[in-house]
Amino acid sequence: MTRSPIYVAIDTPDITRAKEIAARVHHHVGGIKLGLEFFSAHGQAGVREMASIGLPIFLDLKLHDIPNTVAKAVQALAGLQPAILTIHAAGGLAMMEDAKAAAPAGTKVVAVTVLTSLDGEDLTSIGVEGDPHAQVSRLTLLAKQAGLDGVVCSAHEVKAAKKLWPHGFFVVPGIRPATGNGTGDQKRVMTPRQALDQGASILVIGRPITQAEDPDQAARAIEATL
Repeated sequence: MTRSPIYVAIDTPDITRAKEIAARVHHHVGGIKLGLEFFSAHGQAGVREMASIGLPIFLDLKLHDIPNTVAKAVQALAGLQPAILTIHAAGGLAMMEDAKAAAPAGTKVVAVTVLTSLDGEDLTSIGVEGDPHAQVSRLTLLAKQAGLDGVVCSAHEVKAAKKLWPHGFFVVPGIRPATGNGTGDQKRVMTPRQALDQGASILVIGRPITQAEDPDQAARAIEATL
């Protein structure tokens, strides 16, 4: 059976709630994404506890530091055997190369290009010239050069990124079902079906599932649109 491209983002420091959501959506998602909030609260022990549910773990820590520090951090996480691990493309070529070299063979190392909470105005404010599209393209090529597995980008840039890297692995957050209300803190969003059509490999979906009255039903409804 083909695994669902949906990874549910469980961004909560409440491990009981996290396990409850994961258990409920278990049959209708392809994996679970654990981010900085969860990891800061529960560390590696918490990740292992979540992994025991039986779903692949996407460890979304967005590592960004000097190359040696990031490589050592990746080595320290290797025992968790995450399916996917994120670093920041803005850390540069050497940092990305060292992160990939330090990762376990079965872990996809993907680089965050431009956060989906940022738009062109935000990029200008931090000294990045050009729109998000140009920055994503630039960093996608750098990640490819570094030998990574793929990148994280919004659905609005994934088509262009895939054209630059036909065999890349594309993680797309900022996904909101057509029936969803509001975009939260995301500025560049798209529906799950549209994102897959644009070239997404996996879809990261959080609140539309985790904050639904029935998370399992919400996951099933989204899966049905795919």
